[in-house]
Amino acid sequence: MPRFSANISFLFTELPFRERFKAAADAGFTGIEFLFPYEEPAEELAALARENNLEVVLFNIWPGEWAEGARGLAGIPGQEEEFARRLNEALNCARALNCRRLHAMAGLEGQGANLETLIGNLRYAAAEAAADGVVILTEPINRRDMPGYLVHHTAQARTIISSVGAPNVRLQFDLYHRHIEEGGVGSAISEFADLTAHYQVAGPPDRGEPDLGDLDYVDLFGRIDATGYGGWIGCEYRPRKETREGLRWANALGVRFDGGAS
Repeated sequence: MPRFSANISFLFTELPFRERFKAAADAGFTGIEFLFPYEEPAEELAALARENNLEVVLFNIWPGEWAEGARGLAGIPGQEEEFARRLNEALNCARALNCRRLHAMAGLEGQGANLETLIGNLRYAAAEAAADGVVILTEPINRRDMPGYLVHHTAQARTIISSVGAPNVRLQFDLYHRHIEEGGVGSAISEFADLTAHYQVAGPPDRGEPDLGDLDYVDLFGRIDATGYGGWIGCEYRPRKETREGLRWANALGVRFDGGAS
């Protein structure tokens, strides 16, 4: 069974950000991910990860002013220099955190995002990240939750990855987003297994814990296992109540966060 990482931008939000490291470790997680670490000194976050025996699995390149509606720079024409600057910032942070996966958000079509710009920026990012062994991820995000997001179909992401043509540009496959936008999650796991470097999960339709809702995660985790995937599955969901209470879903589904059998 793959290992599960806690996305502490979604989980343990009852606590200040720094306290979430220990909370994740106490809950049995050995990996964490988060959206944007840039408001905290990277060296201090790295120390917290070490103290709690946590691997930092993934975070996002800065996507623009989130509060003002930005949802990524990688596909926005005219923002190439800013994307390059923010990529360098993310790579410096990744070195400090010993993190090997960065998600490059594409941006919104209504803000000018287009595939040509995205492909060019991903090609640049791949070359810059290669020396550090960092994988650059592109993620299809459903248009119900994020209207107008440029990359919303899994096959679209495959075309983008192929067009970039770099071995360290891969797919971030969020099963929740796939279900909401396209359906067919089970068959897509095997179809896109060779491109996938990171999975994320949540329970549709409300993006809560993955034990209720429209998807059979016992079956889906089995399908991921069957592909030979040895990476992480990110728990990027919104707890329906208090985070720790909601973590009972793991026992219900027969998994452990460290990848062992429950």
